[in-house]
Amino acid sequence: MGMPGTTELVIIFGIIVLLFGAKKIPDLAKGFGKGIKNFKNEMKDVEEEIASDEPKKVESSEEVASTEAPKTKTEA
Repeated sequence: MGMPGTTELVIIFGIIVLLFGAKKIPDLAKGFGKGIKNFKNEMKDVEEEIASDEPKKVESSEEVASTEAPKTKTEA
């Protein structure tokens, strides 16, 4: 099974226009492009992390909360 021909592409595009409307297609394409860009950036970060053999430390909100000093009544 090879690449779809011109007729098949026109039919597929027509169905997409009917389903989503002409105004929504640019928004869908923009979101798709942003998703691919984010995926590539994350893959690059993972490859750099693997190459350095030093995992990135991500502070969770629990760790941040436990390191802060408790608030007194005068500070609140």
